[in-house]
Amino acid sequence: MTPARLYQERLSNGQIKPDAGQAEIIHALERLHQDLIQLQPRPSRIGKLLGKKPELPKGVYIYGAVGRGKSMAMDLFFECAPIAKKRRVHFHAFMQELHRALHLGRQKNPQAMDSALQNFARHVAHETRLLCFDEFHVVDVADAMLLGRLFQSLWDLGVVIVATSNWPPDDLYKDGLQRDRFLPFIAALKRNLQICHLQSDTDYRLARLRGHPVYYAPLGPHQAEQMNFLFDDLTQGAEITPLELQLQGRRWLIRRAAKGIAWLDFTDACADARGAPDYLALAQNAQVVFLDQVPRFDDDMRNEVKRLMTLIDILYENHVRIVMGAETEPQKLYVSGHHSFEFERTVSRLMEMQSAEYLKGAIGGH
Repeated sequence: MTPARLYQERLSNGQIKPDAGQAEIIHALERLHQDLIQLQPRPSRIGKLLGKKPELPKGVYIYGAVGRGKSMAMDLFFECAPIAKKRRVHFHAFMQELHRALHLGRQKNPQAMDSALQNFARHVAHETRLLCFDEFHVVDVADAMLLGRLFQSLWDLGVVIVATSNWPPDDLYKDGLQRDRFLPFIAALKRNLQICHLQSDTDYRLARLRGHPVYYAPLGPHQAEQMNFLFDDLTQGAEITPLELQLQGRRWLIRRAAKGIAWLDFTDACADARGAPDYLALAQNAQVVFLDQVPRFDDDMRNEVKRLMTLIDILYENHVRIVMGAETEPQKLYVSGHHSFEFERTVSRLMEMQSAEYLKGAIGGH
């Protein structure tokens, strides 16, 4: 099976609808599929001594607006990729793996950052020949400074990379600190990956919305009553106990949890200093997350907004169901400010997470 044939099969049986923009992306992924079939094995030791490098196919970088089918196209490609050592991973999770590896390396030798980075790249290359990133984005200066060296090592070791993103390469880490040092990485992305813009007028996440009652607004007695009723119904009288998440050198105590269901107030989840490791631990320990008291944001709350965006991304990627109580509907939570463009993805995902398809898949797939 190839991406093009699988795409046509799903069109024929009605699983997906015809979309010219998606068809162009499938064409690019079909090219990579055929290149992978022809991919030569890694060179022998003699070949390495002679300076021969693997003939690495050009990967694919898919960017476009939220909800247009980027992840669907990559998942379809990944499903039939003709290579055994393959991995699909959310970019948040991958970078946390990198930082954990670097942290351990620094504990052994504080001066050996480059060595730890190379060891991590070798480990990834040993396990994976095809690496597919979903939601590729760079906002952190530490990540920005690491990516060039890391990706070049992966390419040198024969790892083919595919990525989806809401941003074209030239907009990655836009306005970031020391961005001039990041520009060579953008140039390397363009050399090593085919850049594809998925252009479509349809946001398929919004199209699937069916208005299930898992988002409650505005805040108030009725909203609180409805969310508490649902929490009680799902926990079925089980004892409510704290959920303790063990993190690197610290812990996060979620005070209200039972039967794989966790209840958090916004202050605990996003106003306090939390990040992707906290939210990954939450996603690994809860099938349903109740998030209450989400306010309407202004630009003075940009840190809280960023944490909420990260939380939603990670819950979505890990197929966790969310029940939210907020001051207003998703589209009006954050209409202007430093992160307002990025927040459009969060709005789209919050809408999809209310749909029957997501809710069914989340409970069944966790």
